[in-house]
Amino acid sequence: MLADLVESYIEMRRACGFAFKSEGSYLLSFAAFSDSVSVNHVRNETALAWAAQGKSVHQRARRLGHIRRFARYARAEDMRHEVPAAVFGSEKGPRPVPYILSEDAVQKIIHAALQHGSHPLRGKTYGTLFGLLACTGLRLSEAIRLLYEDITPDGLLIRNTKFRKSRVVPIHETCRSALNSYIEQRRSYAPFDNHVFVSVWRRPLGVKAVEMAFDFAAKEAGLPCTPERPRPTPQSLRHTFAVRALEKCPDGRDRITKHMVALSTYLGHGNVTHTYWYLEATPDLLRGIANCSESFFAGEML
Repeated sequence: MLADLVESYIEMRRACGFAFKSEGSYLLSFAAFSDSVSVNHVRNETALAWAAQGKSVHQRARRLGHIRRFARYARAEDMRHEVPAAVFGSEKGPRPVPYILSEDAVQKIIHAALQHGSHPLRGKTYGTLFGLLACTGLRLSEAIRLLYEDITPDGLLIRNTKFRKSRVVPIHETCRSALNSYIEQRRSYAPFDNHVFVSVWRRPLGVKAVEMAFDFAAKEAGLPCTPERPRPTPQSLRHTFAVRALEKCPDGRDRITKHMVALSTYLGHGNVTHTYWYLEATPDLLRGIANCSESFFAGEML
């Protein structure tokens, strides 16, 4: 049965360090579909029929992509397996354009968050959280999972993050002071929970609650939000941190390379190409690259 081979493939991928949750579910569904029509090998027609059940072209491409990778694995041992062509196009859609905040906008968001709600801890919680995101570039999920013991003399210990890696994020003394001030106020409020950030219900913050608080702060700050431009979200603080860090990148090929690798490590990117994406996603950075390129080809830079 094809399901047995899928199970061994899933075990292999997980043994290599991949979570492989949604991918595994997709492949088990494909195996069940194949078994239902008495097909025990990957066949082009079966793969396309199953992938075509996706609601959108992008989803169909992803479903077929999972089968293609599995089929290559299976075909290495049994040439009867077929690797279907990527007839639905690329699995990866275009990344959304980031909303980059000005320094003034960041200050207004933090100030508005500090005024949020009638409970004295609510405003302090969101003001401190947004300030932390702005000055460290942490993912929201990483920040709300922080524990007391993760605040170390060397920085913030980010455990088992998006790509199942841990890292230490150095922080400035002003950031450490703000965190300590918040914790001093928050510690007695929820003494039996060691998460750094807690809600007024004495539980760790949830993503939805943070997004609602950020929407409130963004509106209070008067941030422009129209259909023609992206919507500001907590992730905008991370994007802004990355862009500002790139704007301060030193000149020189070797120095730029080292700067990009350091920033990629600091942000916890699984691949440095994810860091380079900010160059093409930000008009100001692209403009700077274009100007430098023109100067180079004009012989003004050696």
